[in-house]
Amino acid sequence: MLSTVARTVVPLLGRFTVTADEAAVLAPGSIVAANHSSLVDPGVVLAAVRRLGVEPVVLATAGLWRIPLLGGALAREGHIPVHRGTARAAEALDAAADALAAGRVVVLYPEGRLPRRTDAADGPPAPFRTGLARLAATGAPVVPLGQAGARRISSGSTAKQLAGLATAPLRRPGVHVHFGAPLRLDGDVATATARAHAAVTAAWRTAAARLTETS
Repeated sequence: MLSTVARTVVPLLGRFTVTADEAAVLAPGSIVAANHSSLVDPGVVLAAVRRLGVEPVVLATAGLWRIPLLGGALAREGHIPVHRGTARAAEALDAAADALAAGRVVVLYPEGRLPRRTDAADGPPAPFRTGLARLAATGAPVVPLGQAGARRISSGSTAKQLAGLATAPLRRPGVHVHFGAPLRLDGDVATATARAHAAVTAAWRTAAARLTETS
């Protein structure tokens, strides 16, 4: 349901486009690693992944499960809450590993949090945490996803974010998502994390360039 809603709503908020490297494929049991820039990212990423015919499982902050209706939908569809900063944080990786073993595509944000900036400009991904590398140790291929333009829909203070969402259908800001080719993250955690960061950054740079070309 959430993928269907995202696929319907995101194109209404702006000019939504998706591209992929020739070798990009979302095989069963893959991890999609996406850069994180805005509160609307989950909708943008779900809409993009859905265009490739996939209904993913998403790792997201556990606070979303406390929102009426949304929390119930997240639970029903098997998405995975991340209890950051608690003893339960590791549970998310265990649940994600189970989803991968079952052939689901798992989406996560290796940065772990949104940028602290309040402007609407895009920027390269912040340093990654180690969760992606540890999850990829299962042998799952990692598909880098770069997205640019979501901050033009919603960024800044709470009031500005709400205003941005309300005016986006009139402003029609551009949003572009690019999928890179899958990679295997072998080796130690630090090396694997650096490789993943470089791949997602490259996908983001492609997305940002495509967005500039179409603006």
